[in-house]
Amino acid sequence: MSFKIIVDSCCDLTPALLHNSAFCKVPLTIQVGPHTFVDDDTFDQANLLWRMKESEEAPKTSCPSPAAYLEAFDCGADDIYVVTLSALLSGSHNSAAQARLMFLEDHPGVRIHIFNSCSASSGEVLVALKVLELAQSGLDFNAVVQQTSRFINEMGTLFVLETLDNLRKNGRLTRLQSLVTGTLKIKLLMGATPEGEICKRGQALSMKQALSKMVELMAKDPAHSGRTLCITHCNCLERAFQLKEMALKSCKFGEILICETGGISTVYANDGGIVAAY
Repeated sequence: MSFKIIVDSCCDLTPALLHNSAFCKVPLTIQVGPHTFVDDDTFDQANLLWRMKESEEAPKTSCPSPAAYLEAFDCGADDIYVVTLSALLSGSHNSAAQARLMFLEDHPGVRIHIFNSCSASSGEVLVALKVLELAQSGLDFNAVVQQTSRFINEMGTLFVLETLDNLRKNGRLTRLQSLVTGTLKIKLLMGATPEGEICKRGQALSMKQALSKMVELMAKDPAHSGRTLCITHCNCLERAFQLKEMALKSCKFGEILICETGGISTVYANDGGIVAAY
């Protein structure tokens, strides 16, 4: 049985992985003032970072339309797996669900499952890679869905940002968090709840301390041993390698993958942000 893995563009797969014909990416769109960025191969990260820095308004993001997902579904595959960013953070999952209902009306023999990653960026990458691993191993559709769903429930996501301006502008932080971080320059170590909401996991006075606390949290989790750690960075490759070295010393990951933020992840991670999932 042929299969396809469709991801939204918050899934920050490496260019090499995107060349794998098993993957297809559906782009979201970003609006900064009068400037529009499509999160596809035309995306210019440096330009987006500059426009966000210059704008006093929050950047706005638009999820893919059901029509965009419908076009991606028309790929000739028997089994289609869709990975979206957290349904609590974007309408991408809902658009995919609407498209699924419409597509199956005309293609009743195709099987489609939509995974709510309950995460973003690095988390989506790991979910997509898990689907690829399981589907390539020859498991049937239901087994792939069941095991991937279990993987999502057990996955951890952590992130620390150089600046929280975009999260603040978009109302993702409480007023108290905005006041404290803005006044004292505190770095918040954030994470995702099991449902996919953003939550605070700690704080530090510097980025290096925040990364150290991130590694401490991962090392304390007995379930991390042997897993893949995916580190996604926004314009800070050196910082990503620093986190990798810290994790190699303190943790027991089986593999560490480094990726770069695409457009949507760049909006929320902002310049210097690090997202890690395992």
